[in-house]
Amino acid sequence: MVLSVPYVPETLVVHLGYPDDSSVPNVTVAFIDYIKNVASSEIYPTWPEAALRANIHAQVSFTLNRVYTEWYRSQGYSFDITNTTQFDHSFVYERNIFDTISLLVDEIFTTYIRKAGQVAPFPAPYCDGRQTVCDGMLQWGSVELAEQGYSSFDILRYYYGDDIELVTNAPVLSYSPSYPGVPLDYGDFSQDVLIAQYQLNRVSENYPAIPKISPANGDFDLVTLAAVRRFQSIFGLAVTGVIDEATWYQLSYIYSVVKRLAELETEGVEYSDATRQLPSDIGLGFEGAAVGLLQYFLSVIGLFNSTFPKVEITDVYDEQTREAVEAIQWNNGLPVTGRVDLATWNVIYDQFRGITFILPSLLTTLPVEPYNGVLLSQGSTGERVELLQRYLNAINRTYPDVPVVTVEGIFGPQTETAVREFQRLFGLAVDGVVGENTWNTLLEVYESTLRRENPAVPQYPGYPLLQGMSDAD
Repeated sequence: MVLSVPYVPETLVVHLGYPDDSSVPNVTVAFIDYIKNVASSEIYPTWPEAALRANIHAQVSFTLNRVYTEWYRSQGYSFDITNTTQFDHSFVYERNIFDTISLLVDEIFTTYIRKAGQVAPFPAPYCDGRQTVCDGMLQWGSVELAEQGYSSFDILRYYYGDDIELVTNAPVLSYSPSYPGVPLDYGDFSQDVLIAQYQLNRVSENYPAIPKISPANGDFDLVTLAAVRRFQSIFGLAVTGVIDEATWYQLSYIYSVVKRLAELETEGVEYSDATRQLPSDIGLGFEGAAVGLLQYFLSVIGLFNSTFPKVEITDVYDEQTREAVEAIQWNNGLPVTGRVDLATWNVIYDQFRGITFILPSLLTTLPVEPYNGVLLSQGSTGERVELLQRYLNAINRTYPDVPVVTVEGIFGPQTETAVREFQRLFGLAVDGVVGENTWNTLLEVYESTLRRENPAVPQYPGYPLLQGMSDAD
């Protein structure tokens, strides 16, 4: 990810097919023309204006997120977006544009959605709402809301939450990839080095074998050199210590992925959902939480295999999910059907569990916050309650008598029941109130469960260990 204020690129490179289909061309189009094309391909000019505006805002925001995160370029592709609806928007090269849509896009193509407190454009998901239903904006639903008098912003808030905001008049600039154009090496000092240090430090939270760089100040020093070498070793790159183009974009990609995985719990996919029970025999076209859980497992597996198809969490069993399932089946001697039966499910789960056993911090590590003097009880709300709920759910993996709770930042009856059970289990006063003794015991139990689950060294250090060596590995 480029650490700068998002802007609207003058042009986009669009791949006219599936990402891995090298037989189809890339075309360069003006950003504004791309949005006009997408809007003309996906929505009807006769819709109410509020619905049209809401859909165009979503299309602009999604597209800018692809550019801002360098989603495809960080995976080694030479384009910014595809024209396949399994991954991106419908784009029909050289199609006619509706006048109504053209005028609206002229007015609002520099306006995008973001979540309050965030910089990146929001990757606004949507679907038609008739043939497919998704966890995002329903396009025909936006028409119904507009007909009820909702404004375009009201429609966006209805589907994406009250914490969104519209950024207007984003600057239009020539796009240039984030790679600085020359390799970064030991002794360099620049803003680009600072960006790399920032990303390495974030990735190291999930890959602790990568040393932390402190301070991250743009100086390519010996610690940065060691961090780059370790990163290259873990992810199968040439271990040179030089941040060349391949290392830059691999770092950008892994940085985006680990952030994505960290956000999965807040999107409704909990680690505690990872059971051996197959929800159903599922395949192409299926939708719902069972598919989201499957995609969750496949996303984690894909982090550790660069040849494995990339899978996004959409709750829709799409082509990329089918390709990943077929890869699992092929590699494990199962019939290559693209459907998930019990045998395939168990193999996927076993691989997922093996990874998370080796590296539970990828999914479970929480900040260890000391008691702050504030009692938590039924009716309490806020980040502290949310952290309490995450502690309880993490402890449940080792102590199943402590029930799983919904992570929502609200101390309700469910959370009180879990607290009481925890207090009973560990010999505390059973009052359902989290004071100093209960909080400190929670921390002790949580950290002990991590030690029990986590081997001392999650990754191969990147070099042989020989007689006479002395270091942390």
